[in-house]
Amino acid sequence: MSNTDSIKKAYELAKERYAAIGVDTEAALKKMSELTISLHCWQTDDVGGFETPDATLSGGIQTTGNYPGKAKSVADVRQDLEKVMSMLPGKQRVNLHAIYGEFQGEFVDRDQIELKHFQGWIDWCKGLGIGMDFNGSFFAHPKAAEGFTLSSKNEEIRQFWVEHLKRCRAISAEAGKQLGTPCVHNTWVPDGSKDTPIDRNGYRTLLQKSLDEGMATKYPKEYMKDAVESKTFGIGLESMTVGSNEFYVGYAVKNNILVCIDNGHYHPTEIAGDKISAVLQYVDELLLHVTRPIRWDSDHVVTLNEEIQLIASEIVRNDFMGRVNVGLDFFDASINRIGAYVTGTRAAQKAFLIAALEPTKDLIELETGGKYFERLAMLEELKTMPFSAVWDYYCLQENVPVGADYIAEIQKYENEVLMYR
Repeated sequence: MSNTDSIKKAYELAKERYAAIGVDTEAALKKMSELTISLHCWQTDDVGGFETPDATLSGGIQTTGNYPGKAKSVADVRQDLEKVMSMLPGKQRVNLHAIYGEFQGEFVDRDQIELKHFQGWIDWCKGLGIGMDFNGSFFAHPKAAEGFTLSSKNEEIRQFWVEHLKRCRAISAEAGKQLGTPCVHNTWVPDGSKDTPIDRNGYRTLLQKSLDEGMATKYPKEYMKDAVESKTFGIGLESMTVGSNEFYVGYAVKNNILVCIDNGHYHPTEIAGDKISAVLQYVDELLLHVTRPIRWDSDHVVTLNEEIQLIASEIVRNDFMGRVNVGLDFFDASINRIGAYVTGTRAAQKAFLIAALEPTKDLIELETGGKYFERLAMLEELKTMPFSAVWDYYCLQENVPVGADYIAEIQKYENEVLMYR
C-alpha cells in the first residue's frame, strides 16, 4: 500500500469516528478555506530590515540566536517566504514592516518613505495572488532612543513619527487597492518608561493626539483597515507602557477600528482567547498576532498548546472567521528560520482544524442544560480523537508535505540555499 493510500484509508476511518459524534470532516476541511494567515516577513532576518546595513533592535524588543542562513536582502526574504508557502496548506498573506522597503542603497528616513519603496512588494504579492499587510516601524531609530515616539513631549520627534504613521497608512491603502484585498495596517509603538513615571496621563494624551492626527485621512475599508496594538511592557520599559490594553481598546471602540490582540502582550495569567468575544461586542473586526509567550519574552515559535487552541476555538465556535484577521508574530534566530515559519504556521492551522472538528452545538446544549460533567468528559474525549488523520489528508489534498516530511525538505533548502548566505 502506498503512503497516499494509507493516508486516505486512515482518513476514511477517522471520518467514521467523527461522524459517530455528529461531526462532518468534509465540512471541517471546507471551513479551513475561510482561514488566511498573514506571514510576518521579519522572521526571515531577525527584524533587521533593510533601512540601514547591520541594523540592531531597540525599543523593548530583541532577537536572540545566530543560526546561519539569515536573509540579507529583499530578494532573500521573498525567496524564503515562497519556500515557506510551498510547504503550507491553505491560504497565506504577507505582513511587512516599514523597514523592509526597497531603498536601493539610499538612506530614506521613516518620515520620507513612499509607495515606490514598496511597489516591488505589491507587484510580488500580485504575482503570487496573495494579499499584503503593513506595519509602521516605531523602533530601532535614533528618534525612538528616549523611549517615546508618538507620545514624545519633544514636538519635533512626535511630528516625525506622526508623519511616519501617515505615510505607512497611505502605502497600505494603495497596496490594498492594487491587490484587491484590504491591507491591515497595524500601529504598535514601544513608548514607555523603565522606571516609575509621574505624568502617565500626559503621555497618553499625546499618544491619543498623535493617533488622531496620523489617522485623520480616512481610506475606504476595502483598501485599508487600521489596527492598534497594546503591550504590557518591553525590555527597558518595564514600569509603564503608554499604549496599554485599556488605552487601545478604548481608542479602537471610540473610532471603530481594529484591536490587535497579540497573545504575547499580556500578563502571564491573562488568557488572550477570552478577549476575542469580549472585544467583538464593540468593534467590527479584530487583528490577531499569534505567538507563544514564555516568561518575559512574547515571541517564541507557535506550538499547538491550550492557549492557541482556545484562540482558534473561540473564532470557529462563534463563526468569527470573517471578523478576525489572523497573523503571526514571532522571531527566533536560534533555529532554522524557515523551519520556525513552517512549524509555527502549521501549529496555528492545526488549532483551527481541531476547532472545526468539534461538535460545538452538542457541547453548548450540555452546557446550557447544566451538564458540566458531560461537557468536561466530552472535551477530554475529543483530545484523543484521530485528528492527525484528518490533518494529513488535508495536507495531501493541498499538495504540501504530509506529517514530518517537511523537515527533510527544509534541511535540503538549508544545505542548498541558506548555508551559502
